[in-house]
Amino acid sequence: MDNPTTPTTRRTTRLLPWSGPEGKPCYLLTDDSRGGRLSRLADSVESIHLGMGDQLLGHARALINHPRTGPVELRYLSTRLTESLRDVLRVAKSRGARLPVPDSDGDDPEREPEDDNRL
Repeated sequence: MDNPTTPTTRRTTRLLPWSGPEGKPCYLLTDDSRGGRLSRLADSVESIHLGMGDQLLGHARALINHPRTGPVELRYLSTRLTESLRDVLRVAKSRGARLPVPDSDGDDPEREPEDDNRL
C-alpha cells in the first residue's frame, strides 16, 4: 500500500491560488495536516496576492485623486484592479473552504461561552 491512511486521517481539497491550463482552477488533495511543500508554496503565493492587492489599492487611490490622470491610466488601473480582485477572491474562497465546520448540534469547542449577565 503506497499511501496508508488511518480511520482518523481526513483528506481535504484545497483551491490553489493559481489557475491551470485554460484558466481552470487547480486543487490540491492532501491528508497532510502539517502542510507539505505545495501547501507552503500556496500559502506564500496567497500572501503575495494579498500584499500586491494592498499595494495596488494604495496606488489606485493616488491615481484617482490626481487631477491629471487620464483615461489610459485609468483603464490600465482598472485592468490591474480586476486581476487583483480575482486573485484575492480566490484566496478568500480557498481559506473559507478550509475553515472548520461547527458540529451539527451547534456546539463549537472554539467558541467562547456567552455571558448571560450582559445588558
